[in-house]
Amino acid sequence: MTRVIAFFLCLLPLRALSCDLALVLAVDVSGSVDSREYRVQMDGLAEALRDPLVSEALVRSQARLALLQWTGGGRQRVTEDWTAMVDFEAVDRFASVMAEEKRVWRNFSTAVGEALEESMAMLATQTDCARHVIDLSGDGRNNEGIEPAALRGQLRARNITVNALAIEASVPELTAWFFENVLTGPGAFVETAPTYADYPDAIRRKLLREITRQTASLD
Repeated sequence: MTRVIAFFLCLLPLRALSCDLALVLAVDVSGSVDSREYRVQMDGLAEALRDPLVSEALVRSQARLALLQWTGGGRQRVTEDWTAMVDFEAVDRFASVMAEEKRVWRNFSTAVGEALEESMAMLATQTDCARHVIDLSGDGRNNEGIEPAALRGQLRARNITVNALAIEASVPELTAWFFENVLTGPGAFVETAPTYADYPDAIRRKLLREITRQTASLD
């Protein structure tokens, strides 16, 4: 699959679109995530963004990225606002930001629905991007606030796709829960990291799949 993606990328002009993709990176910082696990997520994101295939896909699609840290009710914060991946230097700078990103909360609940609501509000500002995607990662089920499945109608009405990364370190069958309650939109998918050690590879696969889905016309 990686070779197929690389082939399609080579066929595309480097700046074919003004903005193909607006992507919210919604990262779980709830109480179940310890300081080491938080660092694994941030370093894993930085490493994934610097992957040659991922960075090239970002630039070719002229993607825009933003980072949302989320936990319990009323505790979702945009810690890195929309940044355009206009060239490889921009991607590298954003990756460096991820590697240095400070955690804003700890020891709170898991409000997946509220993370989706905040992500919707963020995407509403990116009206000139062809695709709107929420990349939500987490290691637990919703246990506070609105149920994420209740938001599917709003998400669909706004043509927002929600993909998920389930970190199954402490919650068995979390992948199935994300599949049943969170995924929204045509082609939506969930990637699984059995442990936090598996997160870097999982987030790389996930980013490559969601960034190239339309630009490479793989579906």
